[in-house]
Amino acid sequence: MNQDEILDTLTSYWTDRAQSYSAQNIAEMNDWRRQAWRELILSHGPQKECLRVLDIGTGPGFFAINLALAGHEVTAVDVTGEMLAHAKQNAESYGAKAKFVLHRGEFLPFEDNSFDLIVSRNVVWNLEYPEQALSEWARVLAPGGRMVYFDANWYLYLYDDELRAQKKAAEQAFRAKYPVHNYAGNLPKSRILELEQTAYSLPLSKEKRPEWDRAVLERLGMQIIKVIDDIGPGVQDPLDWERDHPIHTFMICAEKPET
Repeated sequence: MNQDEILDTLTSYWTDRAQSYSAQNIAEMNDWRRQAWRELILSHGPQKECLRVLDIGTGPGFFAINLALAGHEVTAVDVTGEMLAHAKQNAESYGAKAKFVLHRGEFLPFEDNSFDLIVSRNVVWNLEYPEQALSEWARVLAPGGRMVYFDANWYLYLYDDELRAQKKAAEQAFRAKYPVHNYAGNLPKSRILELEQTAYSLPLSKEKRPEWDRAVLERLGMQIIKVIDDIGPGVQDPLDWERDHPIHTFMICAEKPET
């Protein structure tokens, strides 16, 4: 699969997922997870009254809206127009002010040192040029600014037989316990399999993370402040956390040195 095909497939998938993903984000905004995520992010960000925040891969806008409502100046980017349409609509419904930009996360249209805090969730694994992306994120981050981002080894099982067996057993147990749960928003199984095939071609699907992230960020001159291998059900719906087992969401917090 060539690079254009990968981008087209991912954009098409997330376009189709936009409505159901937006519904999931709204559910997060309307319960305890709004505050839990806000506290987790801001407790690891620079301690300023008003941060210049960049949300990369904003999707339907959960991080952007949440942090804007906390009084911060937020810019949010996404490569999927349908996701941004939902993000703008959601921001309006919550009375949140944020700037939304249609753009790829690997090549940012911003000046150097433009932001105090960069946030992202479940984005880096999607990227065709993840190291380029982190380099760009570091470029637009102001000295003393921080990245706080979340991701997982979503498709490492395609390359790891042991993890694949664990995942299959966990999925069978979960579906037996919750037969009506449907995370993908009623997309046909063929679309899910198409995404899996695309993920096989993505560079990070075969990397063990967050070890990969730590090495790349340090190579870029970033200082690792904190790594959490599994953020756990403290900010996630316990059902979602159980569903994803044995794949856990990790957090990386890294700072751009002052000099």
